[in-house]
Amino acid sequence: MEKIEWGNFIHSDPSVLLGKPVVKGTRLAVEFILGLYAEGWTEDQILENYPALTKESLLAVFAYTHECMREEFLYPLAAETM
Repeated sequence: MEKIEWGNFIHSDPSVLLGKPVVKGTRLAVEFILGLYAEGWTEDQILENYPALTKESLLAVFAYTHECMREEFLYPLAAETM
């Protein structure tokens, strides 16, 4: 499978959603799309409800997120005890 170049699909503009990264041509933030997946939405449900998106743009969301996470330091949260 060919690597998705997320820059062709994701961009940030200070005049759109305060500069949050969005899918080009939409006002759909990467954060919003990831939230849909986190709530259990399937790819088909997202594409059906947001026809401006494509399978490639959804893959770009993950490619962008992967790159961001690779460049950040993540620390595990301690489990809360009761």
